[in-house]
Amino acid sequence: MSAGTDRAAAQAAAARWLPSVLVGVVAFAAARVALLPGLGFWDTAELQAVAPLMGTAHPTGYPTYVLLGWLVNLVLTPFGEPAFRMNLFAALSLAVAAAVTADLARALTRSAALGILAGLGLALTDIAWAIGTHADAHALHLALVAILFRGLVAWEDRVAAAGAVVGAGDRFLVASAVLFGLALGNHSLTLLLAPAVAVYVLAVESRILRRPRLIATCAGALAVTTVLVFLELPLRAGPFPAPMVYGRPDTWDGFWYIVLAEQFRESVVGPASDLPSKAAEVVHRAAAAFGPLAALIPVGLVATAVLRPTYALLSGISMLLTLAFATSYDNAEIVRYYLGPTLIAWTWLAILGGAVVMALSRTVGPDDEGVAGPGRDPRAGPDPIIALGLTAALLLPTAFAVPNRLARVDRSADVEAREWVDRALSTMPPGALIVSWWSYSTPLWYAQHIEGQRPDLAVIDDRTRLDLGLGDVIDVIDANLPNRPVYVIRVDPAEIAALERRYVLDYIDGTDARALTRVVSRREVGE
Repeated sequence: MSAGTDRAAAQAAAARWLPSVLVGVVAFAAARVALLPGLGFWDTAELQAVAPLMGTAHPTGYPTYVLLGWLVNLVLTPFGEPAFRMNLFAALSLAVAAAVTADLARALTRSAALGILAGLGLALTDIAWAIGTHADAHALHLALVAILFRGLVAWEDRVAAAGAVVGAGDRFLVASAVLFGLALGNHSLTLLLAPAVAVYVLAVESRILRRPRLIATCAGALAVTTVLVFLELPLRAGPFPAPMVYGRPDTWDGFWYIVLAEQFRESVVGPASDLPSKAAEVVHRAAAAFGPLAALIPVGLVATAVLRPTYALLSGISMLLTLAFATSYDNAEIVRYYLGPTLIAWTWLAILGGAVVMALSRTVGPDDEGVAGPGRDPRAGPDPIIALGLTAALLLPTAFAVPNRLARVDRSADVEAREWVDRALSTMPPGALIVSWWSYSTPLWYAQHIEGQRPDLAVIDDRTRLDLGLGDVIDVIDANLPNRPVYVIRVDPAEIAALERRYVLDYIDGTDARALTRVVSRREVGE
């Protein structure tokens, strides 16, 4: 191969990747501007502590996140405290998700401009932008889903290009199986993609059923990846114990309790019931996320079904199953479960844009030799000038919404958790015990295990009470009150009322036990 050919190939590769890289840079910059500067509450603080310690997180354990987070924490050591590094990990995950989505859309439409539309649109959508501002496994989930879809489309393109040649692109399918295992180790939402991936693979290459060796290789790659990732849980809870371990994953029952998220099983409520209100919820969320473009999403699905029917199967089934689950799941910040559907919707809009550009190109666009009108060869892809103009037009609603969205997602001045931890630690005397709940327990654990502050304190969370068999909140307080200072933070109104009836309380941070409260003594009978 001549030097000129090498140079041309390098220039073509640069032209292909540069738009995606630029999208990733913009996505990272957007997340960095709004980034939480340090410690957070709730799951944020847990992941900020568990990943640097290579511990185990709440169900399903998130071992992929923990392992990658541990590595990222080491690499980003010069960039601040571990809490900030894990926030940066989320920003980097968003950047990867946006960049890969841009390349995915480019591959689906043969237009770099429409790839930019999908990538930037995703990065600047409220829920995606917000998830990139603080430590959260859902940011990594978004990136892994984008990479998985891109790998599958790359496999399809190679199968199509090879025609009757058997085995074309096999390595992309095996790599996708590995990616699925990594994604599964990061978040159980990945399971909802399995039916879509299976249907997609059969639709692209029905001959795979006559290739048991390839099927076995993919199944083996998936199984080995998943097992190796989830081994982190029993290893770090058992022979190589970490300072922070959720539950008892070192036992058989405890392992499956975490992996199968048994404690959240009752959060799935009536998946086949009240479908009209669930559909209305989806429409409402789409309108909030996409503005006027929301009305084009169903049209984008139709265009995808016509132009990329196999991708319509992959993305459509994934969308349907994820939305069905998200609208039936009643726990915590469920908006994060709509990240995958948001990515898919942007690719549909890009494909719709490609259909519009191709139609316009045949009418007014020049062909490869500068000939206008119907002479343009559709195999050349969308006209780049028209595609760029349509991309700019479709991004206008997002551009106008950026200031308001930034105001909603901005956490750059959020130091509430840091201030609360410093105040709480300075308030509680040596040897104190605090009966806390999750949102406040996690930043306290971070202060203890990451920063080495106040190892004399005992933080008793609801999880701790279960694992150690300590009984209910009253049992813990009664067992410790005669011997050491006891503090509480509770959220259940019934528990708060019970505490007020049973104990003399000193409200330190508020007016009831929802904030840091000292348990002074038992009330006397009749008091």
